[in-house]
Amino acid sequence: MSDGPLTRVLYIEDDLDIQAIATLALETVGGLTVQVCSSGHDAVAVATAFAPDCVLLDVMMPGMDGPATLEALRADVATARLPVVFMTAKVQPAEVEQLRALGAIGVIAKPFDPMSLAAELRAIFSGWQGR
Repeated sequence: MSDGPLTRVLYIEDDLDIQAIATLALETVGGLTVQVCSSGHDAVAVATAFAPDCVLLDVMMPGMDGPATLEALRADVATARLPVVFMTAKVQPAEVEQLRALGAIGVIAKPFDPMSLAAELRAIFSGWQGR
């Protein structure tokens, strides 16, 4: 976790089409370094070595879903304080509040705009840093 600008993102998404679009948006449009994982288990396994500034995490995934992945990251001292932003189609106020209650610093709605995804993630990250 860094106190500087957002440059490294651990992105967890099981849908390969969404994963491809978001990765392109984050890397090519946003200039970020992205480590992509297709499951929560993979993300937990690589998180410490990759050392991301932020985690972008899908909520609904088979096996280990987003909340369970967040719980696993929080259980490891090396990743316990990583800022996590959920990405989900479930963005009713109560649903967003529930995800924030789990410890997320923000929620990005699906479908997302690929041209503004990196800027939206940076804005959430900057707001979190300012606290």
